[in-house]
Amino acid sequence: MSDFTHIKRSEHLPTRIAADIGREIDERRILPGQKLPTEHSLAQTFGVSRSVVREAIAHLRNEGLVESRQGVGAFATEIQHRQSIRIGTSQLNDRENFRNLFHVRFALEIEAARLAALHHKPEDIAKLDVALAQMTGAEKWTEQGIVADLAFHKAVAAATHNEYFLQFISFIAEKTHIAINAARASAVLEKIVEITIAEHVAIRDSIASGDPDKAKTAMTDHLEGAASRLNLDLGP
Repeated sequence: MSDFTHIKRSEHLPTRIAADIGREIDERRILPGQKLPTEHSLAQTFGVSRSVVREAIAHLRNEGLVESRQGVGAFATEIQHRQSIRIGTSQLNDRENFRNLFHVRFALEIEAARLAALHHKPEDIAKLDVALAQMTGAEKWTEQGIVADLAFHKAVAAATHNEYFLQFISFIAEKTHIAINAARASAVLEKIVEITIAEHVAIRDSIASGDPDKAKTAMTDHLEGAASRLNLDLGP
């Protein structure tokens, strides 16, 4: 376990301590199933009272990262038993982790495009058009172009009218924000932006046409293109 620095008194101590311990769990310096240090030890490490540590542990327990065992102590929750999703930025710096996330993105977004073609309403297409207008406007070369790209994918998820697709795809979209920046940094910006816009137009048109097979194909083409621009080999 990493050495923690003393917490600034101006901050909400339990929240900050929970964040620091949560980071240790996210980055696997505390492994799933591993026992956390005792309250006494954590209180000494952070330079706070045991009541502050107890509140921080309670916060982590509410997030599903920690479970308490009566008379034994607190343990990092096994992954299969967690009821919340957390992916630290540092985890995505590992190429294998990022590849695994992209596989999840494939499964979710391709099916979302298919369902959007079947279940969309006029207002859903209007939201896709708003995002496309922002992607193709004067700010397409800037950070706002990336924000619009993410909004487009969230709009596709919303068009499924299945709230779980929207929740999960919104979560993944925020994580892939970093990847879009990386792709732009490693390519000729004008070329990559125009290609990406064309792919999104194809997705929008296929959803609007109500053809689920075309929508799946358009989303597949886009995600395969995105992977290629990241030099990401998704394998068989």
